[in-house]
Amino acid sequence: MGSEGETALNGVHKLASPGKATILALGKAFPHQLVMQELLVDGYFKNTKCDDPVLKQKLARLCKTTTVKTRYVVMSEEILKEYPELALEGTPTINQRLKIANKAVTDMAIEASQACIKNWGRPSSSITHLVYVSSSEARLPGGDLYLAKGLGLSPETSRVMLYFLGCSGGVAGLRVAKDIAENNPGSRVLLATSETTIVGFKPPSIDRPYDLVGAALFGDGAGAIVLGTDPQLGIEKPLFELHTSIQHFLPNTEKTIDGKLTAEGISFKLGRDLPQLIEDNIEGFCDKLMRIVGLNDKDYNKMFWAVHPGGPAILNRMEKRLDLLPEKLVASRRALMDYGNASSNTIVYVLEYMIEESLKQNHHNEKKKEHGDEWGLLLAFGPGITFEGILARKLIV
Repeated sequence: MGSEGETALNGVHKLASPGKATILALGKAFPHQLVMQELLVDGYFKNTKCDDPVLKQKLARLCKTTTVKTRYVVMSEEILKEYPELALEGTPTINQRLKIANKAVTDMAIEASQACIKNWGRPSSSITHLVYVSSSEARLPGGDLYLAKGLGLSPETSRVMLYFLGCSGGVAGLRVAKDIAENNPGSRVLLATSETTIVGFKPPSIDRPYDLVGAALFGDGAGAIVLGTDPQLGIEKPLFELHTSIQHFLPNTEKTIDGKLTAEGISFKLGRDLPQLIEDNIEGFCDKLMRIVGLNDKDYNKMFWAVHPGGPAILNRMEKRLDLLPEKLVASRRALMDYGNASSNTIVYVLEYMIEESLKQNHHNEKKKEHGDEWGLLLAFGPGITFEGILARKLIV
């Protein structure tokens, strides 16, 4: 695995509001296998021994429209040599997949968490609570225990596990971690997310067009965040204050993102109406959060936007519906381009890019530093269809 922990945080840190949960550090990690998007089609069809020219053309087209350039994946030629049945149609392989996935997500989660704790600057013994998020494993005990053990956390660490929340898992994890931090003064909560697509890897099939979307879009990796209230001055560097969180599901849309765990692994179906459903409901959802601090729809471009990049269509429709300036979704688009849709992890990568972009802009524009986008929204959309949203305040300028 390859971790990437260091983020240049040379900005000025504002004071956090007393008792409000703040993000204190970020970290990430990836498997070693880097996939270049332009080489994906030939590699995928070679590994699955498929030579259907129509499917190949379709995947090539999808690879361009996703805007993804690179991704990291657990799947490798070595794994396919050891488990050739993973590339065969109709073979019960859930046991083999989970054997690989359970170990991979734990290794990545440990590495991302170690990078995050290093960035935080306090010892792992100061972690009091753990929230673990994954849609890529299934076992008892769960990955939360193996992560706590791998990090050497105290057996008294209070653990929470969130399974199979898909793309909204990262922001859902932040919502839960925020509540824990604010209800336990002095606590420090580690949120870890870890995902691999190996559970859903399948050969191309004319009967499953959704699998080609997955092959062109999804990536693997892990993310980690340390949260707590009342940061210790001089030791902890607050990045974002999490003001208010809300969740909302759209009634009668549970089939739009439909996932099933089967003998052949996990299979997904994505409804074509997903981007439209998000577009139709995004304004009302955002306005609920914005009203809390006296913002309205005229303030969209005065805020920052940390949006889970489910795909380019969702970002494009949001940008158009809310009339956002192109730079508002730069961090989301960069994360999608560099890592693909890495499910629950992706919000961590978006936040890292957001800090980087913010420091870059402020370095070139002192005026913006004074009147910049202090308030913003963290958003993600997952099965349900579930909207997760957090009204946040940027503390690094």
